[in-house]
Parts: sequence; structure tokens; C-alpha cells
Amino acid sequence: MMIALDIFRALADATRLRILALVQAMELSVGELAQVLGQSQPRVSRHVKILCDAGLAERRKEGSWVFVTLGNRARVDPVLAALEAWRGTESDHWAVADAARLAAVRADRAAAANAWFEANAGQWDTIRSLHIAEADVEAAIRDMLGTAALGVLIDIGTGTGRMLELFAPDAVHALGIDRSSEMLRLARAKLAERGLANAE
Repeated sequence: MMIALDIFRALADATRLRILALVQAMELSVGELAQVLGQSQPRVSRHVKILCDAGLAERRKEGSWVFVTLGNRARVDPVLAALEAWRGTESDHWAVADAARLAAVRADRAAAANAWFEANAGQWDTIRSLHIAEADVEAAIRDMLGTAALGVLIDIGTGTGRMLELFAPDAVHALGIDRSSEMLRLARAKLAERGLANAE
């Protein structure tokens, strides 16, 4: 009973419903949520904390950034299904505005990724030439994995997310880990561009 009370208390606010819908679409930093919602970061952080306390969202620290994603799917999926059923055909002006601002966040991420590659293009080629050809590495990994479906794929030292890009389509869930927040931002932008919703 307490779990249900926590969930319904967390959902009893329009901003928190909007946050839930936004992180259903993609993992977002608290700053990005504040940008989309047009609210201050401290205010958004308070709403995120309530959602996290109810198990509807999770926070993940990445350097000085805090990213928010959906919580445990067993708890969240029934809530999302109920919200969708209750929404019905009713037009929601907040959802339309949030979707437009979310598209701007995606565009900002892609622009940042492009700028980074532009700034580091020469160095990137030099670094890449120190190693074996990427195509050979990718083929060898694909041979080792075979054709079986993957469960959870964890790519440690993901860099720009190339392995996630290649193998996330075969995985139930894919997670990239890297020490560089800049590389993780690039990987996130690439995965969003490819529409790989099961990868983070």
C-alpha cells in the first residue's frame, strides 16, 4: 500500500508528469529538463527527487552532470500505461510544447557532438591509426558474439559509443560507461540519432 501511495503522491503534480514523459522519450540532464520545462534547476531537482523516491525515475551522476532516466521498468511501465490510457485523445498543450523543446535539446546535443569532432578531427585520425583497423575489430567481436540475442550489453570505456551503436540492436538493454563525460555526451547524441532507445 505504501508503494502505491508514494507513486500517486509523486504523480500528483503536472511538472512531475511532464518530467516522466520527457525521460520516457530520452535520458536528460537536470539542466536539460529545466531548459525544456522553463523552470529553475533547483525546482526541477526537487521534482526529480520525489520521482526517484517513488521509484519512478533514477538519477545518474556523470562528472558534474546529473542525468535522469526512468526507474525500474516493472514499477514504471504500469504507470506509463495508465497515464496513456487516461490521456486518451485529449490534446495536451504542454506535451506539444515539451516535444518542441526536447527536439531543440536533441539538436543541441548533436551540434555539440559535431563541434567536438570538428575540433578533434586531426587528432582523432592519429589516435585511430595507432590501432588495428576498426572493421577488423568489429568483425572479430561479431564473430565471437555469434548470432544469439544479447541480454544486457555493458560497454566499459565506450568512448563515442561505437560498440553500442553496433550491438545495442541485438541487446535487451545496452549501457555505455566511460570516464570522459565529453565522450559520453557524444555517445548519447549518436545513440539518440540512431533511435536506440534501449541504450544509455
